[in-house]
Amino acid sequence: MVENLLSMSTGLPLLSLLILILPAGAGLIWLFPDARMARWVALFTAIAGLFVSIGVVAGFDASASGFQFVEKREWIPTLNIHYTLGVDGISLFFLPLTSLLFIGVILSSWRSIRTMAKLYFTLLLLLQSATIGIFTALDTILFFLFWELTLVPIYFLISLYGSGPKRRYAALKYTLLMMVGGVPLLFGFVLLAIYQPGDALVFDYVALHEHLHGEQTQTLIFLLLLLGFAFKTPLFPLHTWLPVVTMEGPIAIGVIMTGLKLGAYGLIRFVVPLAPSAAQEYHWLLAVLGVIAILYGALMAMQQSNLRRMLAFSSVSHIGLVVLAISSFNIQGIQGALYQILNFTVVSGGIFLLTGFLHHRTGSTEIISLGGVATKMPLLAAFFFLFGLAAMGVPGTSGFPAEFLMIISALKTHTGAGLAALFGVILGAGYFLSIFRKAFLGPVTNSVIDECVDLRWRELLVVTVFALLILIGGLFPSLVMDVTETAATGWVSRLSG
Repeated sequence: MVENLLSMSTGLPLLSLLILILPAGAGLIWLFPDARMARWVALFTAIAGLFVSIGVVAGFDASASGFQFVEKREWIPTLNIHYTLGVDGISLFFLPLTSLLFIGVILSSWRSIRTMAKLYFTLLLLLQSATIGIFTALDTILFFLFWELTLVPIYFLISLYGSGPKRRYAALKYTLLMMVGGVPLLFGFVLLAIYQPGDALVFDYVALHEHLHGEQTQTLIFLLLLLGFAFKTPLFPLHTWLPVVTMEGPIAIGVIMTGLKLGAYGLIRFVVPLAPSAAQEYHWLLAVLGVIAILYGALMAMQQSNLRRMLAFSSVSHIGLVVLAISSFNIQGIQGALYQILNFTVVSGGIFLLTGFLHHRTGSTEIISLGGVATKMPLLAAFFFLFGLAAMGVPGTSGFPAEFLMIISALKTHTGAGLAALFGVILGAGYFLSIFRKAFLGPVTNSVIDECVDLRWRELLVVTVFALLILIGGLFPSLVMDVTETAATGWVSRLSG
């Protein structure tokens, strides 16, 4: 079975190169005395990372099962912990999309960061490196290390560059909650390592597939890992950090938090495959958590008068549908969930970038301070509407195939929950169209908007690339699904096996 899951790759260690090129670029920033050079170094480093990730995608064999581009080196031999990296169809596309998202963040921060610019762009590159590590780590302790390393740059980005008066409180709240969530996560990984045949500890992800634990042990591991990842996903009632962080932190953090759903990736990668029997026994728990998130997030989004808070609660609702699809344990559900998590990078990340552009121009994202934005900034309004349509799952956008697959899978396995998800989709259309009408249409009510300019060339470049990916993903979903199919089939077969 290990041979089926592991496909060794010879040649350049592209994954290590992708992870290490980013901190190398961060170090290079400090060699230039001119702080304005920091943004150029950060941009070229992120672009270099994008090209490396595209090389990984180009060299990936979609027909082969298991992990590819595998790198394995001893790290802590006394504990049998290794530096092991690899990608499969589940994690592959996260590499270029993460790189693309960070390029968008760097370009969106081009003129807005005027103090401590070197530190800001250094933190972004370090955060990108740790995030790539999360998607490629095949040793549970290595994964946990990258998981925890994301806390440091995020804390300083929020507390030092946040736009709200309570930014330090937001940074502290996020960090403490993620540290609390890390405790059950680490306990779950340690239990997985201990309860293995023989005397050696096992932290290798592929090797952990070899031995299925007993019912009680699987249940404990499942609940520990589920709790740990629920903080980051986030699932109700552990979501309270997200609205605070998106309001108080810099726009860059809002883009990253809504665009990269690391917790949902953890559910797919670790929770279900490593405790398959317990996952099937507690499928109802995942479904309930998903439905609560769908409805709660949608209802809360309808009540918001601020674009950033609305997007935060909308993100909670959308991730609830992903969790519901995962609980279906069928090929439609897992492929739809994967497609939607990838969508978040360009759809949620893109719409938050546009919100940031609006905030930079007007100084506010409160609906009462907006109105008539489309009159003065038609391009910004048009892209915002397009991304909103993708978030609603309108045909022709990448949101449609993902949402359609997830709802079909839910209706097949949890009919009541699937109907609740459909109701949540209707609510989602309602709150988006309502807030778009108030913020972007009608007469100009704020003199500040009269003086605003439309998208600049850097901003237009970023959102155009995101928009093209949304349209291509909507018209040609097989470009992604054909690559993820083999890994998704293996994910489902592990549950049935």
